[in-house]
Formats: sequence, C-alpha cells, structure tokens
Amino acid sequence: MHERILSLAAAITGGDTALLEPLCAAAETAWRARLRPGVAPPDCESALICAAAFTAAAGASSARDGGSGVTSFTAGDVSVRCWEGGASSGAAELLAQAERLMAPYVVSDDFAFRGVRT
Repeated sequence: MHERILSLAAAITGGDTALLEPLCAAAETAWRARLRPGVAPPDCESALICAAAFTAAAGASSARDGGSGVTSFTAGDVSVRCWEGGASSGAAELLAQAERLMAPYVVSDDFAFRGVRT
C-alpha cells in the first residue's frame, strides 16, 4: 500500500520522492490511527491510498512554498506579489478532499462540546 501512496503523491506533486517518502508514511499512519473501530485498512483501501497521497502532497506543497502564497519579491522600489488561491489554498483543498474521502471510515477529529455542567 505504501508504494501506491508514494506513487500517487509523486504524480500529484511531480515532486522528489525523498521528501514524499516520510510524508507518505506519516500520512498513512495518521489515517490508519483514525479508522473507526471495526474498520480495517482493506475495507477502505482505495480511499485510504488517495487520502494519504493527498495529505502527503499537501504537506510537500506547504513545505516547498512556506504556505505564504508570495510568488515574487523585489527589494528595490519594494514590490511584493501574492497570488490568492495559490499553493496554500491548493494544499488546503487537498486536505479537505482527503477528509471527504475518509469521512465514512474514520472517527472525526473535529472538536465539539457534548455538554457543559453548571
């Protein structure tokens, strides 16, 4: 499964497998840890592979771009160019897609109050 995740993440990013290798391993471990009781990895293999690859690709994108969205910078006569919807939003969309894929199989990591004692 790990090789398929790595291959998909590399296809998404066109990136260096040296960076993607540990990101893919960490993403796979994180998604497996969130599986609902009674759900095994083979039960959601396709979704797990895609979600882990998307998660790793998002991590690689954020690491590469620093998450700033700045596309250029000039010091003389100060000029900074930012691209709204750049790599940072692309990484966020990959993570959101991974969450949607795995939603039926994992325990939500959203925070919620169940009740407040007074």
